[in-house]
Amino acid sequence: MANITASMVKELREASGAGMMDCKKALTATDGNMEEAIDFLRKNGQMKAAKKADRIAAEGLCMAIVSDDEKRGVAVEVNSETDFVAKNEKFQNYVHQVAEQVMSTEESDLDAFLSENWKFDESKTVRDALTEQIAVIGENMKIRRFRKIAEENGFIGSYTHMGGKIVVLVDVVTDVVNDAVKEMAKNVAMQAAAMRPQYCNQDEVDEEYLAKEKEIFMDAAKNEKPDAPEKVLTGIVMGRINKELKEICLMDQIYVKAEDGKQSVKQYIDEVAKANGAKITVKQFVRFETGEGIEKKHEDFAAEVAAQRKDM
Repeated sequence: MANITASMVKELREASGAGMMDCKKALTATDGNMEEAIDFLRKNGQMKAAKKADRIAAEGLCMAIVSDDEKRGVAVEVNSETDFVAKNEKFQNYVHQVAEQVMSTEESDLDAFLSENWKFDESKTVRDALTEQIAVIGENMKIRRFRKIAEENGFIGSYTHMGGKIVVLVDVVTDVVNDAVKEMAKNVAMQAAAMRPQYCNQDEVDEEYLAKEKEIFMDAAKNEKPDAPEKVLTGIVMGRINKELKEICLMDQIYVKAEDGKQSVKQYIDEVAKANGAKITVKQFVRFETGEGIEKKHEDFAAEVAAQRKDM
């Protein structure tokens, strides 16, 4: 029986992407033969996929696709453990398939979506296909979220930034669709990608959120100007609220390409509409950024080895 060392486990782990204990078991079962151990892990792919479920998948890829008639668009985020895998062509092709699945689904709930038949192999569910990909690619993967939007009275525009780190869809209501209007939609999508708005316009802002912000700003104003009359304090608060709304609402943001540095996104859209004899409204947008809100774990292999040493 070969002596299975930590360095052997590390080598197999790096070659296969499997967990430490899976690598140790594979090496033990194959008497330390590295090639046979890799085959052992591949043969036990389903088990390996299940064991990866608690590993943090914070990298990955966002993808946006639009139907040929530009009336429907979908955005998806599929996470992996490493950016290296996200650049893998096999992974990218899989994410594109997920996006196509979303385009044809009637579901909006993620669990229901995962339970429906995989359109590329009806004998499997979407969840089954995901588990297979985990086994093939060798990392934990998750379909994290998806959105689907449609517009019969206009079109859906899209923008992809940094190969899928950020994707944006914009829902454009318009009675004129030409190259200039489509270029406007792309510019607005780029604005959303760069400036991270939370809402399309002020009508969408939650009243509870505004009330909380006003309370915070009022307390701050009172601390800064304890002797100021209520009217002055209210003016300070409203000034700060309006400034914040211009930052979080897409239509109110300063258009990043504005030559004068003052034109808002809404004013830019109106300018394009006037130049093309059109009526244009950006009704909504979808912005996905890979891994946003996920706490990333930085692994220390030496510490992991130390923690597992008693099992070696």
